[in-house]
Amino acid sequence: MILSDKRILEEIEKGTIVISPYDRKYLGTNSYDVHLGKHLATYKDRILDARKHNEIEHFEIPEEGYVLQPGTLYLGVTEEYTETHAHVPFLEGKSSTGRLGIDIHATAGKGDVGFCNTWTLEISCAQPVRIYAGMPIGQLIYFVVEGEVETFYNKKGNAKYNGRTVKPVESMMWRNEF
Repeated sequence: MILSDKRILEEIEKGTIVISPYDRKYLGTNSYDVHLGKHLATYKDRILDARKHNEIEHFEIPEEGYVLQPGTLYLGVTEEYTETHAHVPFLEGKSSTGRLGIDIHATAGKGDVGFCNTWTLEISCAQPVRIYAGMPIGQLIYFVVEGEVETFYNKKGNAKYNGRTVKPVESMMWRNEF
C-alpha cells in the first residue's frame, strides 16, 4: 500500500519520515516532490568497469542552467535530505520531467527502510535539454512494510551509501565480491 498525503503528514509528525528542507506545497496526493540539487557529476572514464572504483568529477549547475547531452550518464542529487524509518521509499520521475526526455534513475528507484541521506540520481536524456538547480525532478512514494525489519539500512555494517552527502555518489559496485 502507498501512503496517502494525510498518512505522509502523520509519519512526518511521528518522525518516521524526515524531509529537509520540507515545504507543505510539495506534498501531492500520495507523494512528495523532490528537487534537483546544485551538484552534478560525470565519470572520468568513458568505459566503466564494474570491478574497479570508477571515479567521478563533480561540478555545479550554473545559474543559467546546464545542457544535458544524450549518451552521457550524469549523477545528480536531490536537494532534500530524507530519512525513512518505517516505510520503503521509492523515487520516481515526475511526468513533466519524463516529457522532457529526462530519466532520473537507471535502476535504483527503491530505497531501504532506514535510508537516511540525499538521493543520488542516475540521469540520462533522450535529446539535449537544459536543467536547473532547484527544479522539480522527482517524487517520493512511501510503501508500507509487511513484517518486522531485522536490520535497518542505516545500521548495516556493509551498507555502501550511508555517508551523508550533498553531492552525487559514484557506484560502489567494486566493493561487492564477485
